[in-house]
Amino acid sequence: MSDDNWGELARIGMFIVGAEAVPEAEWWAMAPPGVSIHAARVSAPAPWAEWQEGTGEVELAADVARGAAQFASLAPAAVVMGHSSSSIAGGPGWDAAVIRKLSASLPAETQVTTNGLDCVHALNACGIKRPFLVFPAWFGDGIIAKGVDYFAEQGVIAPAHMRRIPETRWQATPPEALYGELMHVHQRTDILFDQIVSECPAQADGVLLVGTGVRCVGIIAALEDALERPVVTANQASLWRCLDLAGVDSPITGFGSLLEGMRFDART
Repeated sequence: MSDDNWGELARIGMFIVGAEAVPEAEWWAMAPPGVSIHAARVSAPAPWAEWQEGTGEVELAADVARGAAQFASLAPAAVVMGHSSSSIAGGPGWDAAVIRKLSASLPAETQVTTNGLDCVHALNACGIKRPFLVFPAWFGDGIIAKGVDYFAEQGVIAPAHMRRIPETRWQATPPEALYGELMHVHQRTDILFDQIVSECPAQADGVLLVGTGVRCVGIIAALEDALERPVVTANQASLWRCLDLAGVDSPITGFGSLLEGMRFDART
């Protein structure tokens, strides 16, 4: 019989941006046999859960609430809010509040996480304290500044950061207009590779590529070889973390040292 991608080891649910093709493609490329990936698409602006004033709790966007109800019927082992921008824009305590809110809508055995926390856990597992932060081309200056602050609040101090430079035909397009010009579905990883190798400072002890919509897992191993430092990406980090939460410890080759070593020594 042929492999049908049935999740006999674990089913994982992921909330992703409705207009993006990258997260599912990258997760399916990396996922070990026996793990199935199921996506709920979200069209709400960041953050995908709004603070309820004076309560310390959040209200899920309608797309997220609907996706949570659908995931509940799948009995997934883990569910991730796969949106770097939401973790960044949500501010201090947002990740924890979202985990509480989503957990209340899902089966008791389903573990919940967020991409922001996944990236921090992955950096810790790799021993990265001073990463070179690489942000998507469509991130404006404001969200980039918040991103630097977000990681600093987690004890991750970046010596430098950059915004990915889009291909020539989009270089005159402002970041907020790149989605409308479909830059996000025409990304070239060779250009991104060259930019990171050229710009990564010597004082950085690793690299973090922020943003689940950034096409990049295919160059993780090559970047680690070129830079001689560990590289973490948003989708890689969330898959790693979800596998950990699901109790799946199958090593994965070809997508960086984080997954190859299945480093679960930074659990919190």
